Amino acid sequence: MAKPTVIIRHCPDYDVSRIQTLAREGLETLDLRPHGRTLLKPNVVASGEQFPHAHTRAEFVEGVLRALRDRARPDLDELAVGERCGITIPTRYAYKGAGYYEMIKRVPGTKLYHFEEETQVEVPFYHKDRLRDSTFTPEPVAKADFFVNCPKFKAHPWTTVTFSLKSYIGIQDDRHRLIDHDHKLNEKVADLQYIIQPQFIAIDGIIAGEGRMLTPLPFDLKLMIMGDNQVAFDAVCCHIIGIDPLSVEHIRLAYERGFGPVELDEIQILGDVTLDDAKKRAHGFEKGLIRVEDYFEGTNIHAYSGPYPGGSKDDYCWGGCPGAMEEAIEILRQFDKKTDEKMPPIHIVFGAYEGEIPAKLGEKVIFIGDCTTYKGNIAGNTVDIKSQYVDRSTKDPRTASDEDIFAKMIKMEHKMFKARHDEILRISGCPVSVAEQVLLLVKLGKLDNPYFDPNNMWEFSSCYFSSRTRRILDRIFGVRPYQRLGATERGKARPALNQPSKYDDQILEHKTSQTS
Repeated sequence: MAKPTVIIRHCPDYDVSRIQTLAREGLETLDLRPHGRTLLKPNVVASGEQFPHAHTRAEFVEGVLRALRDRARPDLDELAVGERCGITIPTRYAYKGAGYYEMIKRVPGTKLYHFEEETQVEVPFYHKDRLRDSTFTPEPVAKADFFVNCPKFKAHPWTTVTFSLKSYIGIQDDRHRLIDHDHKLNEKVADLQYIIQPQFIAIDGIIAGEGRMLTPLPFDLKLMIMGDNQVAFDAVCCHIIGIDPLSVEHIRLAYERGFGPVELDEIQILGDVTLDDAKKRAHGFEKGLIRVEDYFEGTNIHAYSGPYPGGSKDDYCWGGCPGAMEEAIEILRQFDKKTDEKMPPIHIVFGAYEGEIPAKLGEKVIFIGDCTTYKGNIAGNTVDIKSQYVDRSTKDPRTASDEDIFAKMIKMEHKMFKARHDEILRISGCPVSVAEQVLLLVKLGKLDNPYFDPNNMWEFSSCYFSSRTRRILDRIFGVRPYQRLGATERGKARPALNQPSKYDDQILEHKTSQTS
């Protein structure tokens, strides 16, 4: 087996022709030719004026698409772009804010998929230690012949970083994305790798995003990084920002399952920027993974967290409600500059918390998430919050459901009106999404609601109703919302992952060192 290759190139700006040249040279170096149904998945979790650095830029995607056309085999049947943006927001709205509709017109013959509007295909899992026996992914992903991953180089509050592996959260619609999006998030990301592996990866690291995921701070990295193996690729990106790839759980899990190496001597690194030079460029890059108590220190929001169900005293739900709260407050700060000034003193509790909650009379205490429990005295009142947690083994992906944003708004309005005189409040869910926590904070702080922002409300509503109409029409005309993909059709997943791999000796050595 040839070593996986990672190519680090200098790219000073979002010049489409420059990006096209670099991508074409990357494809040539890797001896790759797109064919059949070729699908490019970017990261468009959020976009627009308030989220300028959250997504893979349209110019970047355009350059890569043009390079794919340059290198395509004669049997290229389809060239497409597909994504599911952040939950509850229509992907149409995210595409519009990112300029993808205009970009697609500049690459004739390219199709644009909105993954939540496509047929969802059930893909069975057979590997050891899987969270469940199957999951769902959009049909364009399940049946792609040549898959291209174009993530954004970003930090992440739940998983430390989001490079190539983590961007797979975008290959599921809302109802399936939220299943296991809790303290098992990293394992979920590792499981999603069995659906499909990219033949080509190109990350937008021209202006990277540090600190956060939806509202990252811009970091001028001036890099375009390409590769042909996700684990090796993410490992090199980790080294660029100075962290051990095995300290990032989803990378470690994918490595241990044989998806690729993390050792630099097992990876061929090419390009006009050396790894050391890339490290110098990334010096000071702020990664994610900050506990919620520390995140809100010095503000009027006082946060407390305990372990998730079955966790030990110091365990923390990195993939669930606490991280969503961090993203929620940052979104509100984008839309309302007086967010922190307007917010009254409030106390927010996650998990099985056993410490003190020093709330004063009149200050609201909010328990967030099904697993949150508490028994004690708050402002002179005895409080007993019991767990509502339902074990994940009882959740069936085939019957999963989701609520759209307008349903969430109505539900939150009703709940907050009923509890307007209460000082103790519970918000149920596992997890409680970013959108729900945004709506909660809007009510608590009497803040500007970003969903009613006058600059975006018309476009948002238009995209929302277009998406809903498409899905309704599909059902009327007999388009199946679900189908099952049999084992014989799963040519895109790696069929030999449960077999011994080249990396088994290295994995055994790593596990042994951990044990010792």
